[in-house]
Amino acid sequence: MVAGPAAGPETVRALFRPPFRNYQFDAAYDEMFQAPGEPRPHYRALFQTLLELPPEQLRKSQQAADLSFLHQGITFTVYGAEEGTERVFPNDLLPRIIPNHEWRKIETGLTQRIAALNLFLEDVYHRGRILADGIVPKELVYSCRHFRREMRGLEVPRGIYVSVCGTDLVRLPDGSFAVLEDNLRVPSGVSYMLANRKVLKKVFPTLFRDYGVCPVDHYAQALLATLRALSPPNSTSRHEPTVVLLTPGVFNAAYFEHTFLAQQMGVELVEGRDLLVHDNVVYMRTTAGLRRVDVIYRRVDDDFLDPLCFRRDSSLGVPGLFNAYRAGNVMLANAIGTGIADDKALYAYVPAIIRYYLGEDPILANVETYLLTDRSQRSYVLEHLDELVVKVVGESGGYGMLIGPQSTAEQRAEFRRRIEAEPRNYIAQPTLHLSRAPCFLDGEAQARHVDLRPYILYGENVTLVPGGLTRVALRQGSLVVNSSQGGGSKDTWVLRA
Repeated sequence: MVAGPAAGPETVRALFRPPFRNYQFDAAYDEMFQAPGEPRPHYRALFQTLLELPPEQLRKSQQAADLSFLHQGITFTVYGAEEGTERVFPNDLLPRIIPNHEWRKIETGLTQRIAALNLFLEDVYHRGRILADGIVPKELVYSCRHFRREMRGLEVPRGIYVSVCGTDLVRLPDGSFAVLEDNLRVPSGVSYMLANRKVLKKVFPTLFRDYGVCPVDHYAQALLATLRALSPPNSTSRHEPTVVLLTPGVFNAAYFEHTFLAQQMGVELVEGRDLLVHDNVVYMRTTAGLRRVDVIYRRVDDDFLDPLCFRRDSSLGVPGLFNAYRAGNVMLANAIGTGIADDKALYAYVPAIIRYYLGEDPILANVETYLLTDRSQRSYVLEHLDELVVKVVGESGGYGMLIGPQSTAEQRAEFRRRIEAEPRNYIAQPTLHLSRAPCFLDGEAQARHVDLRPYILYGENVTLVPGGLTRVALRQGSLVVNSSQGGGSKDTWVLRA
């Protein structure tokens, strides 16, 4: 909870000078201020800098940042938008600052979490001990649309199913971080983290240097090292296996990211039509002939990877890819079937999964979650739809969600019908007071809700680049940070010790 004296809007205005003159507080934790007009120690230098800068200079800096994103082609896609789908990714000028001791706890907690989730996936697709022991209900796993029977008994390199993960964290009113969800299939957004950093180093060069901010620009090389470490034993070269990034193509929402990461890693960006399988070995078509592929960083969903095994109408995948994968001749990151571990219903069991495999209490807490397959929990949720957030278990991007306090009676009635028809397809959570951070909007600093998506790499070791994507709910009062729902992002500064 934000400490400090009770203060109405007029009192707050009296304490601040531009650009903070109209800055508002609520029950949420404020990232910059511990009380109205009193910045937290690690924000004092930024606060003072902003007070000293002329507002016009800040506007010009924001314009320069926007132009930088435009010229780099940093875009995202909004599906179903009438005014056009391709948009420049919104970015905020003011960095979010995280002290080193807070980051260390995040790092340790996420390392614990990805280790447990990998053990869970290996167990589910082999012995199934956790299911037999009743820690996780069998029906929850087997009814998940991301469960792949084809993966049963299949050995993956080093037993690592998830080598790239983006876990969403929220800061609660008491200042602690909690996990909101895990993204284990094809997590996106890391290119925006890198782009934000590039822009902010130009906008605040002196401040950036004086703060001693941990670097993030080595992420692409860390990702490449992770992928190479997972190459098959019989790869063309154990020292430098052939890695490619498989994209669905130019119409995908994250195509900019695919091209950016391929370029940064120095690997080929390919579509399904660029690859073929012969004798259970994957080859890439090149101007010099066929070249064997050892590792595929795939940004294509399971369903579309191989029309001979999964969706027969897919034109995005590679016929025969799964047989090559099953034969151990190619590595896929992430492994097929990882989606069961980021099913929003299974999320509720992750603390138990950590205790089961590691014998440890979770370092990072979960958000309280109601499972609607349970009759009593479902009854409670249906009676309190106006207070809760309801999510579809397999959706992402902020789609298919009901935010109770901001919903209409008609919307709640519709969700009631959906829940009663398919309770397995939904979970509910309390409406959280996400922390707020200052954002430079309309020529002044305004408080907006934020979350944090750090990126975890799992190869020979677990690696977290210190930072992550801070997503911002740019619409006033909104709790939805997804870019597809009007959100944006800002640079995240993790300070050295």
